[in-house]
Amino acid sequence: MAEKHSSSSLGVISRKSMFCLFSLVSALFILSWFLMLRSTGSAGFIDLSLLPHPKPNSVIDIGNSASWNRNDVEPSIGNRARAIPVDNEGDGGEEKPREKDDLGDVKCNSFDKNCNQVLKVFMYDLPSEFHFGLLDWKPQGGSVWPDLRAKVPAYPGGLNLQHSIEYWLTMDLLASEVPGIPRAGSAVRVQNSSEADVIFVPFFSSISYNRYSKVNPHQKKSKNKSLEEKLVKFVTSQKEWKRSGGRDHIILAHHPNSMLYARMKLWTAMFILADFGRYSPNIANVGKDVIAPYKHVIKSYANDSSNFDSRPTLLYFQGAIYRKDGGFARQELFYALKDEKDVHFQFGSVQKDGVSKASQGMHSSKFCLNIAGDTPSSNRLFDAIASHCVPVIISDDIELPYEDVLDYSQFCIFVRTSDAVREKFLINLVRSIKKDEWTRMWQRLKEVENFFEFQYPSKEGDAVQMIWQAVARKVPAIRLKVNKFRRFSRFGTPKDGVLRKIPSPSNFW
Repeated sequence: MAEKHSSSSLGVISRKSMFCLFSLVSALFILSWFLMLRSTGSAGFIDLSLLPHPKPNSVIDIGNSASWNRNDVEPSIGNRARAIPVDNEGDGGEEKPREKDDLGDVKCNSFDKNCNQVLKVFMYDLPSEFHFGLLDWKPQGGSVWPDLRAKVPAYPGGLNLQHSIEYWLTMDLLASEVPGIPRAGSAVRVQNSSEADVIFVPFFSSISYNRYSKVNPHQKKSKNKSLEEKLVKFVTSQKEWKRSGGRDHIILAHHPNSMLYARMKLWTAMFILADFGRYSPNIANVGKDVIAPYKHVIKSYANDSSNFDSRPTLLYFQGAIYRKDGGFARQELFYALKDEKDVHFQFGSVQKDGVSKASQGMHSSKFCLNIAGDTPSSNRLFDAIASHCVPVIISDDIELPYEDVLDYSQFCIFVRTSDAVREKFLINLVRSIKKDEWTRMWQRLKEVENFFEFQYPSKEGDAVQMIWQAVARKVPAIRLKVNKFRRFSRFGTPKDGVLRKIPSPSNFW
C-alpha cells in the first residue's frame, strides 16, 4: 500500500515538473518572438546607416519610430560621418564614442556599417584618346589630364548627357587631387595601387559608342572597336589586373551598347551600368556590379510649390511608342490610354524643342509613366524624379540605383506588365490614388532627388557620391573574391578573364 502511495506521489510530482518546464519553455519562446519582431520592425524608406551622411533635406518617415530631422544628425568629421540608427529603441544604453586619431577623424571599424570610410581609388593614366580626347580636348604640357584649375572640358549635350557617368566620376577623382576645389569626399584618388580599395579604368565608353561606333568606308573596323581592343590589351597587361584577376577593377559601360567587345574580356571586373538588359548573367549581375542612374535631361523643378490640384494632367508619357523586346507594352498602353481624359500619351523626341515640352509636361503632371523599352531602364524615370512627378514603373526586370539603401516603393508605383496591359487596370489604379497619398510620395521625391543629380564639383549626397558609396559597399565582397583568387598564387597566376562559352540574352544585339 505504501509502495502504491509512493508511486502516485511521484507521478504527481513528475506531472508538476513537466508542467513547469512546459511553461518556462513557452515563456522563453514568446519572449524570443517579441524581441525578434521588435528588432525587425518597419524600417525607414532610406537605410540611413549606409549613406555617406544619413540625412535628406527634410523630415523622413521612418515607420513606427519617431520622426527625426537634420538637427538630430551630428556633423561630419573630416571625410567621414557618423550615422544615426533609424531606430535606437532597445539599444540598452548610449552609443559608445569611437576612438579618434590625431587628426580628429573617427576611426572606423571595417565591420561597422554605421561608419563610412573614404573609398581609395587608383586610376590608370590612360592616354587621352580614351577619355577627354573623345571630347575633342587636346593634351597640353605632357599630361594626359586637363588642368581643372584652368578650364573644365565640357561634355556634349542632348541625349549624350544621359550616359555621361564616366565623365562625372573621372572629374571627381581628378578634383580630389587639386587643393581648393570644394567637393564631397566619398572617394579619393591614390597614386599607389597597393593602397587602393578599387582600380578605376577611365574609358568614356558611352560617348565612344555614340560618336565612333560606325565603320567608315575607309575603315575595316570602327574607332570604338579599336579603342576597346587597345583598352583590353592595356588593362590585362597591368600588374594590378594580374594581381587580382581584375576583380577589384571598375569598368564603366553605362550605355547598353557600349563595351560590346571588351565586356567579354573584362567580365571579372565590376561594371557600372544602367541595367542588365543586354548582358548575360555570367557577365554582369546585381551581386557583382553597380547600377547607376541616368543623368536626367529635362530641367529640375526648382522651388516646386505645386500640389495635387495644380497639376492638371493625371498621367504623362512622351517618347518612342513602338519598341522591340520588353517594350511591347508601350504600344498596348498607347491604344488603351490615348483617349482617356487627362492622360497625355504621345510620341516625342528631343528634336523640335522636345526637351522643353517634356519638362513642361512632366512638371504639370501628377504621375509619369516609365515603361520598359528596348532595355528594362530608361532616362524617363530620372526625368520624372527631377520633375517631382510620381513615377509609375512598368518594367518587370528593372534594377534600380542604390536599392540596397533606398525603398523606391515609398515614392514610385510598380505595376507588373501583365497587369498593366489588362483592360482599365492601370487607369483605375492611378485614379484610385488620392490627394493625401500622392502628396506623401511627392514630398519624398523632393527628399531624394539630390541622390540623382550629377554635378561638378560634386556635393554631399549627390549622384556621384552615391555611386562611390555603392561601390564602397561592394568592397568587402571584392576582397573576398581577390583573396580566394590568390589561394594558389604560388603556382602562378591562372589565365582568367575570358569565358569560353557565354550564353547571350535574346536582345543582345
